[in-house]
Amino acid sequence: MKRILAFALLNVFCGCVLAQNIKDTLYNGIVISKVWPPKTQSVKSSTPMEVPYLKHIPEVIPINKGRQLFVDDFLIAQTNLIREFHQAEKYEGNPVFRPTTAEEFAVKDENAAVTYLGHGGVFYNPQKSMFEMFYTGGWRGGLSLALSKDLMNWERPNLGINKGNVVLPSGAMMAGGDNSIWLDLDTKDTSQRYKAIIERGVDGAWQQYFDKKTDGPTHTIHFSADGRLWSQGITTGRAADYTSIFYNPFRSVWVYSIKQNTDRGRARAYAESKDFMRGAEWKNRVFWVNADKLDQPDPEIKDSTQLYSLNAVAYESLMLGQFYIHLGPHNKVAEEGKYPKVTEIKMGFSRDGFHWDRPDRSTFIAASRKEGTWDRGYVHGTTGIVLVKGDKLWFPYTGFSGIAPDGHKGMYTGASIGLATLRRDGFASMNASKKEGTLTTRKVSFDGEYLFVNVDSKQGELKVEVLDETGKVLAGFSKKDCVGVKTDKTIHQITWKNGGKLASLKNKQVKFRFYLTNGKLYSFWVSPNENGASLGYVGAGGPGYEGTIDDKGILAYQ
Repeated sequence: MKRILAFALLNVFCGCVLAQNIKDTLYNGIVISKVWPPKTQSVKSSTPMEVPYLKHIPEVIPINKGRQLFVDDFLIAQTNLIREFHQAEKYEGNPVFRPTTAEEFAVKDENAAVTYLGHGGVFYNPQKSMFEMFYTGGWRGGLSLALSKDLMNWERPNLGINKGNVVLPSGAMMAGGDNSIWLDLDTKDTSQRYKAIIERGVDGAWQQYFDKKTDGPTHTIHFSADGRLWSQGITTGRAADYTSIFYNPFRSVWVYSIKQNTDRGRARAYAESKDFMRGAEWKNRVFWVNADKLDQPDPEIKDSTQLYSLNAVAYESLMLGQFYIHLGPHNKVAEEGKYPKVTEIKMGFSRDGFHWDRPDRSTFIAASRKEGTWDRGYVHGTTGIVLVKGDKLWFPYTGFSGIAPDGHKGMYTGASIGLATLRRDGFASMNASKKEGTLTTRKVSFDGEYLFVNVDSKQGELKVEVLDETGKVLAGFSKKDCVGVKTDKTIHQITWKNGGKLASLKNKQVKFRFYLTNGKLYSFWVSPNENGASLGYVGAGGPGYEGTIDDKGILAYQ
């Protein structure tokens, strides 16, 4: 009897161990544990986050979702091309959105002359053929809505509620700092088309937080069918301001990016859920990421760096992360000096939605640091991060001048909203000089038929050949057979003279070898359509797309 009981207990124990070690294979071949999110990160560590999937790369990488970007070595088996990271360019017409009259603001104080995103949300709504921007009117004022057809020219519609275009008034539901909004185009429940998390800074919550008696104010989540009328709030846990939300479509989970203050300063915690409402309980909350030793202090300010916020969105075949790096000075110093503190935006990339690779610590969108400029400091982006318009990516962001229209100066004064742009897929390129270079991918598989590239080879040439899994060039797909590419396009089809068709290689293990002279290669993908649709994600959307997936290719270019 004892032996039977012992055997049964052993089976139960082994079963538990096996359950804990069950793995899940992602869209790109990466294998993760089903015990997720991982509790592997240390709040005390200043070491850059380890990225397991770059140490244990799948033997074969499926490339059916999205353009394949070269932001890391995940896809690269061998190359002598040189990787170059690129920064966004500020739109010459900035700022595109400024404060107007006092009637816009739900809070009237010395900091009222601001219009800022506070995360907010900027999305393209294909049902309206309009860009929608949720922003904060006035310092910690009401959550407001503006509309645009082109991102550059915005109007404040009179919604017939609250103060014209204010959808959530200030007060119990404070929009400032935590007005993170998501346009959910894929939901089956149209009453929850818009989702939001809002800070509830009431009943002395902030004073308790500053006295270290709580983890911050409580937050509430809300739903709306049209972005105008919102549901009553559902309470989440406590967190500091600038807590935000995003959706990871690769794993079909909602993620809460929770601001957490630590002994090393501002940082982020993580919680996820398949169900947005149930996820608000934050039961699987874990410490996530902070600024690390590679985030160097500003040489003039000299304060330790902190991670002020982290937003994310699916773009093509990976997740983009905007890291708001806080450089200082301390709030008291900025308040006394009556100028904005400095935060700047840097980029990170993730292929599993949790671990971030940050190979380039250059500033992606910088504060000007110059008195009198509209974005002197306190630069931050938005929920949704990026919009797609043809050849370009567009990044909305807020900047603070520190100077109100009436000349009043302050740390949180004079905020407006501008735009920054980048070539499509343009975060990183693999570059060749006048001497020919090569890049060979790892073994990949696909079910498409047409190879496309994003390349600038106008002053040089690009050719591609296809190899079998052993590295042997396949007949009809040699470099000699390839039609050379001498162009500068973000979408261009590769063809072979002897009629080589990738359809014959569907679901087989192959490698691509790129030969490049005097040019830059940004991405490649295999499309099921001659129009070059990548079937990847397009961030917060854009004109020509009916949703968040590129199923149009060149047809969406305008």
